[in-house]
Amino acid sequence: MPTIEVRRDDLESLLGIELPKDLEELNSILAFVKGEAKLAEGPEIRIELKDSNRADIWGVEGLARALKGYLDLERGLKNYQIVDASGVDVNVDPRLKDIRPYIACSVVKNVKLTDAAIKQIMHFQDKMDQTYGRNRRRTSIGVYDFDLITPPLRYGVAKPQEISFVPLELVEKLTLEEILEKHPKGIEYGHIVRHHPVWPIFIDSEDKVLSFPPIINSIDLGRVTEQTRNVLVEVTGTTHETVLDTLTNVTLSLADREGRIHSTRIHYPYRGMGEVETPLLSTDVFQINVDYVKKVLGIKLTIREIRSLLERSRYGVVKITKTQMVVKVPCYRVDILHPIDIVEDIAIAYDYNMIQPRWPQLLTIGGLASETEFRNVIREIMIGLGYQEILSFSMTDPENLFTKMESKPEKVVEVANPKLASMTCLRNWLLPSLLEFLSNNTHLQYPQRIFEIGYCALHDEEQETKTKEPEKLAAVTIHSQASFTEAKSIMDALLANLGISFQLEPCSHGSFIEGRAGNVLVRNCRAGIIGELHPQVIQNWGLENPTAAFEVNLADLKQGAGRSIETAHP
Repeated sequence: MPTIEVRRDDLESLLGIELPKDLEELNSILAFVKGEAKLAEGPEIRIELKDSNRADIWGVEGLARALKGYLDLERGLKNYQIVDASGVDVNVDPRLKDIRPYIACSVVKNVKLTDAAIKQIMHFQDKMDQTYGRNRRRTSIGVYDFDLITPPLRYGVAKPQEISFVPLELVEKLTLEEILEKHPKGIEYGHIVRHHPVWPIFIDSEDKVLSFPPIINSIDLGRVTEQTRNVLVEVTGTTHETVLDTLTNVTLSLADREGRIHSTRIHYPYRGMGEVETPLLSTDVFQINVDYVKKVLGIKLTIREIRSLLERSRYGVVKITKTQMVVKVPCYRVDILHPIDIVEDIAIAYDYNMIQPRWPQLLTIGGLASETEFRNVIREIMIGLGYQEILSFSMTDPENLFTKMESKPEKVVEVANPKLASMTCLRNWLLPSLLEFLSNNTHLQYPQRIFEIGYCALHDEEQETKTKEPEKLAAVTIHSQASFTEAKSIMDALLANLGISFQLEPCSHGSFIEGRAGNVLVRNCRAGIIGELHPQVIQNWGLENPTAAFEVNLADLKQGAGRSIETAHP
């Protein structure tokens, strides 16, 4: 949960009111933004925010913007307008595509900056870099005195010793390589770019350095003071949408200090990108069903009351019928993904403390779900058959799923910004996880017999999340005499205890020996696969004994079991 520090006088100035000195009264106000003041004595207020998705309130300007609605100081959607184009063009070097490909900029003019305001903006910038920007790996922010800059600008690359400039906090010129070795920010964030042959650089038309993204700004152009009136905001990163969202939040923070927003043009050399005008301040539109709001909250609200609560939450209501409301979502609310998010804001504006609690209308007795009971029965049977249960990671990588298994690559659910090269996607079947476990335990005595019940992730365009998560059972036996016959005998025993009839049909699969593999059919539907692993697969995993295995879908087994599960307990 992010913790922010704001100056009381600065927040009060942005709100236009005096905040209560009493901590309990102050927290009753901050509760509307899921915040709690941990320290409110002296000039600063330290606030712990329970909502880690709302980046817009991590700065004092966004916090004031939200509180104005809940305190009825301002209502409805706050419209931010781009006055006109700044005339700034940013040309992107094609070599950045595999390094740090995206940039977005804006110019905010006539900003009123005080020493407190600059500190608050720097605090917001740092909070965004650390959290939303994943320690500057995904995004990083730079602010500059626009009056010192000569457009057009170039977001390019340089060799480690090709360019030198004076970075912030120092007085001597350093090359890019020296910055990574000597500057505190270079030491902290240098790992982001160090492994590339060339590094990002942001310069103007007179070859003056603005910054070395994502490390440090130059002291000449990248220092903002109380005399600065026109500010250039720059965000670079690895994800275009995140870069744009970050720019929006920083730009609006300056606009809330009476700044006027001007756009810039980013010229990309990448296919499908072309010219992009930033910032993007477009609003999303959602249709909210009135009955849906009432059902979720359990409160009898009139349409007028719902509209009032939406406006307190800083939404814009553009159309109303007897059953529907068309709602405009502010451009800075990147956390709104579903109508339920808007309903939550309605509840917050209504005040949770005003909702009368009530006992559940239906009395129920707690118990295990049928799926859980079925899963437990399978565990008991497999343990009774001499197998040991394991629990492995759901995340893996394509090499484990396909290359080592000698199978054809398939579409998998991948992670956008993986932290580890060995965990870049979700598994689409269990067997590789079991073989990885065995490969880490070759020093133990054989035979080894293990099983796992776990979820896999598969693409499914018909699902809301575009994925489905079938639960599967996989079992492996490995020793000098392991064979298809042994694996089939275990499956016979398991399914017989569950009261399930099955058949096998021959199949070809790269992971198994030809002629020693088969599809498992339950009620004439393919429920899984069984076989003796191919010697190449065994070698790929560093195993030295014959290995046999099977993997089946639990949903198909449960359907085949019918009512037999009720009598299947040992």
